[in-house]
Amino acid sequence: MTGSIEPRSDAPRVPATNVHIAEVPSAAWGWSGEAPRTFRIAGWIISLFLLVMIIGNHTGRVEDLWLVGFAVLLWIVLIRDIVLRRKPRRG
Repeated sequence: MTGSIEPRSDAPRVPATNVHIAEVPSAAWGWSGEAPRTFRIAGWIISLFLLVMIIGNHTGRVEDLWLVGFAVLLWIVLIRDIVLRRKPRRG
């Protein structure tokens, strides 16, 4: 059938993920997903970097408030992620 969204039967399959390469091109080189641990670590590093940026040659305090605000917002998101990961899901 032409125009079907089903993968071709002769399309190569990746054995580890059982995903068609036509559907997920990154599966061809062995990666098909997200890296949540890496994202969490990056979030903590970025939030600390935002606080380090307070030290600078600016004279106003508005920049400091924005940097602290974004760092705190990122902390809230990261802590919420920790709490939700530890709670068992219902359903």
